[in-house]
Amino acid sequence: MGKIVITNHPLIQHKLTLLRDKNTGSKEFRSLVGEISMLMCYEATRDLPLQEVEIETPIAVAKTKVISGKKLAFVPILRAGLGMVEGVVALVPSARIGHIGLYRDPETLKPVEYYCKLPADINEREVIVLDPMLATGGSAVDAITLIKKREPKSIKFMGIIAAPEGLEMLSKAHPDVDIFCAALDEKLNEHGYIVPGLGDAGDRIFGTK
Repeated sequence: MGKIVITNHPLIQHKLTLLRDKNTGSKEFRSLVGEISMLMCYEATRDLPLQEVEIETPIAVAKTKVISGKKLAFVPILRAGLGMVEGVVALVPSARIGHIGLYRDPETLKPVEYYCKLPADINEREVIVLDPMLATGGSAVDAITLIKKREPKSIKFMGIIAAPEGLEMLSKAHPDVDIFCAALDEKLNEHGYIVPGLGDAGDRIFGTK
């Protein structure tokens, strides 16, 4: 069973408050999403496999650790997931980036796939799927289903705000996937938005309405 981690670090909680504020403009919003993503990535990569190597310091030979294997792939769900990429890549510059395009049908609230491009060697990598909002959970479930067909070493989901409904749907559909979020909010409203949430993350990141 995958673990569910709601990160309560004070720096993340402080930045999340600024992120939620309706008066926060797009420029600051983008910066905050990146900063929160970087801090959360630190937590989500805590159990990456390590291997021992031998190096020479200016003083002596040392046995020390590096990340084992082909390392990481980040897969943002378009388009809001793009806002999280800069923060995580700042922490793990060697990671590969895939992209999955899903939009939510306004009538059914179900996700519709329109784009999927993943690293060729994804089967040798640990994958972290990125999407700021885990609302109904449909997009995350479908994105992870697509990625599983390519048989990566492991898959984690990293969001910023989750609704109970989305968390339940994702954990039931993919019980082997660890889930990392900064906040678990109250509920979804009748339009499928998280309450209290922060509105439409894509619109606020890219300044569209």
